[in-house]
Amino acid sequence: MTIIKYSQIALLTVGALSLPAMAVTSEQSTFFDNLAAHCGKAFQGTVTAGNTADSAFSGKKLVMHVRECSDTVLKVPFHVGDDHSRTWVITKTQYGLHLAHDHRHKDGSEDKVTMYGGMTADMGSAIEQSFPVDAYSINNFRENGLDVSVTNVWHMYVKPEEFTYRLTRDNRDFRVDFDLTKPVALPPAPWGHE
Repeated sequence: MTIIKYSQIALLTVGALSLPAMAVTSEQSTFFDNLAAHCGKAFQGTVTAGNTADSAFSGKKLVMHVRECSDTVLKVPFHVGDDHSRTWVITKTQYGLHLAHDHRHKDGSEDKVTMYGGMTADMGSAIEQSFPVDAYSINNFRENGLDVSVTNVWHMYVKPEEFTYRLTRDNRDFRVDFDLTKPVALPPAPWGHE
């Protein structure tokens, strides 16, 4: 019979506490890698769901560009015609994947409504991840009169032939599908990013 002393238990406990938490699930990691596989390429999209709140996207060329890729962060600008203000930032964290929307003005300065988004609430799958709105974003939306956005959930889907960005909340379902089989010419740098 092995006897473990109290000091050994304390040491084992301290050692366990210092271990880093698992960053992402295997499903989240595969999803991240599936998107990163398109690094350096741009793709054109089409609005496939929306309403009058999405009129800013009507008749505009929609292009996503998987522009900056590291082992932990993907930056994907979303160009709407000549508007280069939006970049999706997907980050691996110790709690899962985090999605932020980096919004800039033409001079590169940050919009007052920027870096909003959320953290994955579950493991998702290799092709689909959902990001419910986080507390920072709720506060930012309320401070800027966007109370309608406090229940936002963003979804991203990466399939072999298609990438989808989707926003859902009460009375809103906005979706853009991008054709991954036909890369297009690279757009200019997004505002605030060189």
